[in-house]
Amino acid sequence: MYGYDQHAAHGQQYPPHQPPPQMPNGYGQPPGPLYPEPSPPSLADAVRAFTTGSMSAEDFQQIFATSKVYCPRGDSPGFLALHNTQQPVIPMFTSLKELRRYAGKDSKYFVITGAEVIDLLPTGYGFVLDMEGDHRMVFDAKAVQEMVDFAMRRMYG
Repeated sequence: MYGYDQHAAHGQQYPPHQPPPQMPNGYGQPPGPLYPEPSPPSLADAVRAFTTGSMSAEDFQQIFATSKVYCPRGDSPGFLALHNTQQPVIPMFTSLKELRRYAGKDSKYFVITGAEVIDLLPTGYGFVLDMEGDHRMVFDAKAVQEMVDFAMRRMYG
Protein backbone atom coordinates (compact mmCIF):
# COMPACT_ATOMS: atom_id res chain seq x y z
CA MET A 1 0.00 0.00 0.00
CA TYR A 2 1.28 3.42 -0.86
CA GLY A 3 1.24 6.25 1.68
CA TYR A 4 0.30 5.34 5.21
CA ASP A 5 -2.29 3.36 7.01
CA GLN A 6 -4.92 5.76 8.34
CA HIS A 7 -6.13 3.27 10.93
CA ALA A 8 -2.80 2.31 12.40
CA ALA A 9 -1.82 3.80 15.73
CA HIS A 10 1.86 4.52 15.25
CA GLY A 11 2.19 6.96 18.11
CA GLN A 12 0.49 9.87 16.37
CA GLN A 13 -3.21 10.58 16.63
CA TYR A 14 -4.77 13.29 14.49
CA PRO A 15 -8.08 14.83 15.48
CA PRO A 16 -10.88 14.61 12.91
CA HIS A 17 -11.02 17.52 10.45
CA GLN A 18 -12.87 20.54 11.83
CA PRO A 19 -13.93 23.63 9.87
CA PRO A 20 -12.14 26.85 10.79
CA PRO A 21 -13.86 28.82 13.56
CA GLN A 22 -16.25 31.57 12.48
CA MET A 23 -15.51 35.08 13.58
CA PRO A 24 -18.37 36.97 15.26
CA ASN A 25 -18.79 39.41 12.39
CA GLY A 26 -19.14 36.72 9.74
CA TYR A 27 -15.54 35.88 8.74
CA GLY A 28 -15.67 34.16 5.41
CA GLN A 29 -18.95 35.88 4.53
CA PRO A 30 -19.20 38.81 2.14
CA PRO A 31 -19.51 42.02 4.14
CA GLY A 32 -22.97 43.56 4.33
CA PRO A 33 -23.65 47.12 3.28
CA LEU A 34 -22.27 49.73 5.62
CA TYR A 35 -25.41 51.79 5.26
CA PRO A 36 -28.49 49.67 4.52
CA GLU A 37 -30.91 51.02 1.97
CA PRO A 38 -33.87 52.75 3.61
CA SER A 39 -37.12 50.95 2.98
CA PRO A 40 -39.62 52.84 0.86
CA PRO A 41 -42.60 54.33 2.65
CA SER A 42 -45.71 52.19 2.93
CA LEU A 43 -48.66 52.97 0.71
CA ALA A 44 -50.52 54.39 3.74
CA ASP A 45 -47.54 56.69 4.48
CA ALA A 46 -47.45 57.73 0.83
CA VAL A 47 -51.19 58.51 0.87
CA ARG A 48 -50.72 60.71 3.95
CA ALA A 49 -47.71 62.47 2.43
CA PHE A 50 -49.41 63.01 -0.92
CA THR A 51 -52.66 64.31 0.58
CA THR A 52 -50.77 66.77 2.77
CA GLY A 53 -48.66 68.00 -0.15
CA SER A 54 -45.32 66.70 1.09
CA MET A 55 -44.93 64.16 -1.75
CA SER A 56 -44.98 64.75 -5.50
CA ALA A 57 -47.42 62.97 -7.79
CA GLU A 58 -44.53 61.14 -9.48
CA ASP A 59 -43.11 59.87 -6.18
CA PHE A 60 -46.57 58.77 -5.05
CA GLN A 61 -47.20 56.92 -8.29
CA GLN A 62 -43.88 55.08 -8.05
CA ILE A 63 -44.77 53.86 -4.55
CA PHE A 64 -48.35 53.06 -5.56
CA ALA A 65 -47.20 50.97 -8.54
CA THR A 66 -45.20 48.56 -6.36
CA SER A 67 -47.50 48.48 -3.32
CA LYS A 68 -50.14 45.92 -2.43
CA VAL A 69 -53.69 47.17 -2.82
CA TYR A 70 -56.60 45.40 -1.11
CA CYS A 71 -59.83 45.22 -3.09
CA PRO A 72 -63.23 43.98 -1.90
CA ARG A 73 -64.77 41.39 -4.17
CA GLY A 74 -68.10 39.74 -4.77
CA ASP A 75 -68.93 36.22 -5.86
CA SER A 76 -67.69 36.74 -9.40
CA PRO A 77 -64.15 37.84 -10.34
CA GLY A 78 -63.40 41.50 -10.80
CA PHE A 79 -63.65 44.83 -9.09
CA LEU A 80 -66.72 45.93 -7.14
CA ALA A 81 -67.75 49.37 -8.34
CA LEU A 82 -69.80 52.03 -6.60
CA HIS A 83 -72.28 53.59 -9.02
CA ASN A 84 -73.94 55.98 -6.56
CA THR A 85 -71.26 58.59 -7.21
CA GLN A 86 -70.87 61.22 -9.94
CA GLN A 87 -68.55 58.83 -11.80
CA PRO A 88 -68.30 55.11 -11.03
CA VAL A 89 -65.44 54.42 -8.61
CA ILE A 90 -63.92 51.29 -7.17
CA PRO A 91 -63.07 51.18 -3.46
CA MET A 92 -59.50 50.08 -2.72
CA PHE A 93 -57.50 50.00 0.49
CA THR A 94 -53.91 50.37 1.64
CA SER A 95 -54.22 47.56 4.19
CA LEU A 96 -56.44 44.69 5.19
CA LYS A 97 -57.31 46.64 8.35
CA GLU A 98 -58.67 49.54 6.27
CA LEU A 99 -60.63 47.15 4.06
CA ARG A 100 -62.15 45.45 7.11
CA ARG A 101 -63.14 48.83 8.55
CA TYR A 102 -65.13 49.51 5.37
CA ALA A 103 -66.47 46.09 4.39
CA GLY A 104 -66.57 44.09 7.65
CA LYS A 105 -64.34 41.41 9.09
CA ASP A 106 -65.76 38.54 7.01
CA SER A 107 -65.66 40.31 3.66
CA LYS A 108 -64.05 38.72 0.62
CA TYR A 109 -61.12 40.48 -1.02
CA PHE A 110 -58.19 40.10 -3.36
CA VAL A 111 -54.76 41.71 -3.38
CA ILE A 112 -52.98 43.17 -6.41
CA THR A 113 -50.25 45.73 -6.98
CA GLY A 114 -50.96 49.34 -7.85
CA ALA A 115 -49.46 48.75 -11.29
CA GLU A 116 -51.99 45.97 -11.85
CA VAL A 117 -54.77 48.31 -10.73
CA ILE A 118 -53.74 50.83 -13.39
CA ASP A 119 -53.53 48.05 -15.98
CA LEU A 120 -56.85 46.34 -15.13
CA LEU A 121 -59.12 49.22 -14.17
CA PRO A 122 -61.97 49.55 -16.68
CA THR A 123 -61.95 52.69 -18.83
CA GLY A 124 -64.12 55.44 -17.41
CA TYR A 125 -63.75 54.27 -13.79
CA GLY A 126 -61.93 55.93 -10.95
CA PHE A 127 -60.96 54.54 -7.56
CA VAL A 128 -61.03 55.60 -3.93
CA LEU A 129 -58.19 54.68 -1.58
CA ASP A 130 -59.10 54.11 2.08
CA MET A 131 -62.69 55.23 1.78
CA GLU A 132 -63.27 55.19 5.54
CA GLY A 133 -59.74 56.31 6.44
CA ASP A 134 -58.43 59.63 7.71
CA HIS A 135 -56.67 60.37 4.40
CA ARG A 136 -59.18 59.21 1.79
CA MET A 137 -57.99 59.79 -1.79
CA VAL A 138 -60.29 59.89 -4.80
CA PHE A 139 -58.87 59.36 -8.28
CA ASP A 140 -61.45 60.13 -10.95
CA ALA A 141 -61.33 58.58 -14.43
CA LYS A 142 -59.25 61.51 -15.73
CA ALA A 143 -56.65 61.09 -12.94
CA VAL A 144 -56.49 57.36 -13.66
CA GLN A 145 -55.83 58.11 -17.35
CA GLU A 146 -53.02 60.48 -16.31
CA MET A 147 -51.55 57.68 -14.18
CA VAL A 148 -51.70 55.34 -17.18
CA ASP A 149 -49.98 57.94 -19.35
CA PHE A 150 -47.27 58.49 -16.71
CA ALA A 151 -46.67 54.73 -16.44
CA MET A 152 -46.39 54.42 -20.22
CA ARG A 153 -43.90 57.30 -20.45
CA ARG A 154 -41.81 55.75 -17.69
CA MET A 155 -41.88 52.33 -19.29
CA TYR A 156 -41.45 53.23 -22.95
CA GLY A 157 -39.81 56.64 -22.83
